[in-house]
Amino acid sequence: MNTWRRLLLAVVCGVAVASVYAAQPVLEPMGRDLGVPAEFTGWIVATGQFGYLVGLVLLVPLGDVADRRRLIAAHLALTAAGLALTAAAPGAWTALAGLAAAGVFAVVVQTAVAYAATASPPAERGRNIGVVTSGVVVGILGARIVTGALAETWGWRSVYATLAALSLGLAALVLAALPPEERHGLPTGYGRALAALGGLFGQRLFVTRGLIAFFLFASFGTLWSGLSLPLSGAPWRLDEGEIGLFGLAGLAGALGAARAGRWADAGRTARVSGLALALLVVSWAAIGRLPWSLWLLAAGIVLLDFAVQAVHVSNQHLLTAAHPDRAGAVIGGYMVFYSLGSALGAATTTAAFTAHGWTGSTLLGTAFAACALAVWAADRAVRRPEKLTRVPAEPSRS
Repeated sequence: MNTWRRLLLAVVCGVAVASVYAAQPVLEPMGRDLGVPAEFTGWIVATGQFGYLVGLVLLVPLGDVADRRRLIAAHLALTAAGLALTAAAPGAWTALAGLAAAGVFAVVVQTAVAYAATASPPAERGRNIGVVTSGVVVGILGARIVTGALAETWGWRSVYATLAALSLGLAALVLAALPPEERHGLPTGYGRALAALGGLFGQRLFVTRGLIAFFLFASFGTLWSGLSLPLSGAPWRLDEGEIGLFGLAGLAGALGAARAGRWADAGRTARVSGLALALLVVSWAAIGRLPWSLWLLAAGIVLLDFAVQAVHVSNQHLLTAAHPDRAGAVIGGYMVFYSLGSALGAATTTAAFTAHGWTGSTLLGTAFAACALAVWAADRAVRRPEKLTRVPAEPSRS
């Protein structure tokens, strides 16, 4: 896969995932305009996440039985329709319906990652997944910067109108620039693809990496879905554009982990995952200082997003390498955990902040991070004795 196609798929991922997370820096004005009470504004983001969950289960497996290039284009066009409905929504329920629809078809992200994985030779799979997946993080965090600037100038509705236009443009570009896939040994029907997805939930590697993703993105969602609330209040009282700039810190951290794919190709996924998850826990110590220091907050954001991206790429590399003939099903199933975790973080952080301030959100995010590390450590402890019993010791080479 050449550089141009990798970058195109990364942009597709960025725009699609931005449609789910664009509300994060504008929750307060968006909720106020739509008449949503402050303690329930987290559900604006969570609605898109639940739509995403539906799409992961029902749509991503289609990539194992159909041409992913056409699926990518079709899902981008339907995402644009949901975004346009949100932009024009007269009230909360219409906006939520549009966000749910956009979330369902934003699973084009996983179809794009699966396309990159199956189109890559094994020695380059981690690198290509890393580049394409970086578009996801750029979309999540870059959306905060662009959303803040657009909302400050033209209001929050302009954000969704812009994303709708970009999605339509990318749909046309994908059809023109990406070649059809070469398919070998795939399931013969949609039912078999769904069955393949269900069968993954009985495999320890899949469930372990899925649980890590669940807690990983619950911690991530706790930060990014709740951050605008303390920053817009006392003592900082930042506007939407200023809040959006904190996405630069997260972007720096995520791009700093761009080598995670190469580390995965070199067989270092277990070590990288453990170190990154420990770093995720540590990052919350700095993030918790938000009421007193914006510089410490920025440092914590860099660490958190570095950790999240490194673990996320490692997870996907491990799973697609273990199931190269079912890349769509395995990525779709894995992202079910991601979606549930992100929705949990988004829905609970605003409630925790309303009840206990930023300390409540900090403790919540730290607990999710600690749970992810505990899952990794438990799996590591189980696998170590298995390796000792199954693999003969190498003779000494003194």
